[in-house]
Amino acid sequence: MPEAAMISVDEARARILAGLHQMPAEIVALANAWNRVTAEPVIARLTQPPSDVSAMDGYALRAADGGPRASLRVIGAAPAGHPFESAVGPGQTVRLFTGSVVPRGADAILLQEDAERTGDTVIVNEAVVAGRHIRRAGQDFSKGDTVIPSGRRITARDVGLAAAANHPWLSVHRRPRVAILATGDEIAMPGEPIPAGGIVSSNSHALAALVRAMGGDPAVLPVAKDTTEAIAAAADQVAGFDLLVTTGGASVGDHDLVISGLRTRGLIVDFWQIAMRPGKPLVFGRMGAVPVLGLPGNPVSAIVCSALFLLPALALMQGLPAGPPPTVAALLGTPLKANDHRADHLRATVTNDELGRMVVTPFPVQDSAMLRRLALADALVLRAPHAVALPAGAEVTVIRLDTLGL
Repeated sequence: MPEAAMISVDEARARILAGLHQMPAEIVALANAWNRVTAEPVIARLTQPPSDVSAMDGYALRAADGGPRASLRVIGAAPAGHPFESAVGPGQTVRLFTGSVVPRGADAILLQEDAERTGDTVIVNEAVVAGRHIRRAGQDFSKGDTVIPSGRRITARDVGLAAAANHPWLSVHRRPRVAILATGDEIAMPGEPIPAGGIVSSNSHALAALVRAMGGDPAVLPVAKDTTEAIAAAADQVAGFDLLVTTGGASVGDHDLVISGLRTRGLIVDFWQIAMRPGKPLVFGRMGAVPVLGLPGNPVSAIVCSALFLLPALALMQGLPAGPPPTVAALLGTPLKANDHRADHLRATVTNDELGRMVVTPFPVQDSAMLRRLALADALVLRAPHAVALPAGAEVTVIRLDTLGL
């Protein structure tokens, strides 16, 4: 494909997202809902708290009776879960604990440390204020309230909230099932014998971890050799998956056979090659019902492309907003030369200057096979095609890798 036919990063992402769809809903137990995405709003089934309750240990009384040195008669106790059935009258009080239901007639709480008790008599050492230390019914939420919206990735806090709203089950989007296929005669999996001139595959494991972290369900397929037949045979294993992600074999060499191998199984290519660095040889298409995202084989290229394209794809498939990774502004820690015709994504470290401003310093060597530098990087510095040279201290746009879970 000629250079002029390369498409932009934004166009590539838009075309990928247009070729995908949300996963259907399924019901899961609340204990298994963490990191899933709600397919329906979570509606409170009760009011929380259901009654006025005490926020502190102490005594329930009428505020009118709670002046300094007032003497009150203790008529009972109401531990949490055991409400006092009668009303509090003039000169009376009921022993309460945190979470106890405030009995009828009482409108104030005398703190335990502000009370002096002898037998069934309590002396008020600190005047009470009506309503203070009382959690009103519905203070947190009321029955019928939407406590968790649809399209939200469920956190541990959300699990607790759903439990409090009396939901033992939640409706969530099904996890996208993602098949991951590495290709190449030179590839060995970690721990396996490495062929002469070969390398250990890092992409399969990195991509599986990324898919899992983003809420997907990855399946790493056996490495496919550099033959059309081997790649076609691997393609026969992906029926029923929601997405096939390949790494390697998408460039222009004699052994880059992913496209031709998958075409024997019906692959229709949407686009191939993006005006970006790293990651120019990227393929997107569809093989029957299965979308196919073909990532470059170089490990840095594969992960950078995943940040730009695979993460938004997984977001859309789970019912989340999908688009470019979030960016922030930072200052350059070193000069940068002018850029060429491809959008650049420079691995960089992040520090703060004496004023607390973020400073990014790209590594001097940006080779796309240097995975250790990606592991040490904090951010990607974005450079547009034909960007002009910049001095140290200039403002640039960056993607913080920690915000992506990478």
